[in-house]
Amino acid sequence: MSEPPTSGFLEAIQATHGAKARHTGQEHVEEHFEGELVWEGHVHSFTLEDHPTAELAYAFVMDGDIVCVLHEPPVDSPIAAVRAAIMAAGIQ
Repeated sequence: MSEPPTSGFLEAIQATHGAKARHTGQEHVEEHFEGELVWEGHVHSFTLEDHPTAELAYAFVMDGDIVCVLHEPPVDSPIAAVRAAIMAAGIQ
């Protein structure tokens, strides 16, 4: 499955968090649980404009959907954003 264009992530951040965003980069992430790969892909980083609590957000594709996670404790990195989404989805 191919990844959506950057504009798709920007639209998802706007729809999910109500903030305009600017793409600042991407990082390849692999997350393992008990020695098994549970997620692998690119996590895109964005700066946010006029968001009340966060200056950054991360966006990536998980199970065919775009997931947007704010850079707020405990999320402080792309890998932490993936881990938070996995925990929220109950994926193991």
